Amino acid sequence: MKRSGLQFALILSLLLNLGVIAAVGYLAVKRGQLPVVFDHDAKEANLPDYLKLTAEQRQQWHNLETGFLKELAAGWQQIRPHRENMINEIFSERPDRGRIETERAAIAQLQAGQQQRVIEQLLSERDIIDHGQRRALAELLARQAPSGTMEEQLHGQ
Repeated sequence: MKRSGLQFALILSLLLNLGVIAAVGYLAVKRGQLPVVFDHDAKEANLPDYLKLTAEQRQQWHNLETGFLKELAAGWQQIRPHRENMINEIFSERPDRGRIETERAAIAQLQAGQQQRVIEQLLSERDIIDHGQRRALAELLARQAPSGTMEEQLHGQ
């Protein structure tokens, strides 16, 4: 494979998986799977407990979370057919780079929207927590260590 082809594949992989990694990490945090994602010491944890939210904060947090998780799932449903079309085109008998690029661009646009939604969610959550809780959440998110892309895992990296 030409060097430019490898670069294209790498860029494509990074774009595809950037949104996936962000969403999976965020969902893991929201579902209390902190030990797996962040190598946290606790056996079982959930974010409201980790942040020591008050009852009022927990209610506000829950209200924010409900619609967000539905929107995130709907976004992945929109991405899925573009991803499948792109993969099918890449591995077709005669790949059409124009079609591949069209699907990649559609995926990138949808992922950018999802990333913006995650940012908006975090800003909304930031507004209901105090300084110490913000610092704890920021540190937790900064420690997130993605396990690598599916492509890296499939190719033994």
